[in-house]
Amino acid sequence: MPAVKARAELSEAKDRGYYSIGKAAELSGITPKMIRHYESLELIPKAARTAGDYRVYSTADIHTLRFIRRARGLGFSIEEIGMLLGLWRNQRRASEQVKRLAIKHITDLDHKIAELQSMRAALAELAEHCHGDARPECPILADLAGLPPAE
Repeated sequence: MPAVKARAELSEAKDRGYYSIGKAAELSGITPKMIRHYESLELIPKAARTAGDYRVYSTADIHTLRFIRRARGLGFSIEEIGMLLGLWRNQRRASEQVKRLAIKHITDLDHKIAELQSMRAALAELAEHCHGDARPECPILADLAGLPPAE
């Protein structure tokens, strides 16, 4: 009987505009596991609980989860997202703080892009010198093993 009561209470919470973790996941595009993770990191407030211990989320929680998903999609770190959430919630914020974070992130992305391009060029060079046939010699494997190039 306690399970029936818990489900009824969850249904009442839904009627009052709250969402189960499954519905919150569906509406925000974030998995239930990640919602619990973001809650543990305090990016979103601890979910309200029914007496049956079901998590329930408000519309504001769903908006926050969507914000997090978009920020993650742009490559912001969890720490940066925490700062951005703080700025988003602070109606007295200065937009210069937000722009400063965005510009720093752009600079970080530029460095990552340059690093990836360098890695790609090195690997392309190795692949160009690999015969790709039945012979066992392979400059790619030799390079990874730190061996000198074959003559």
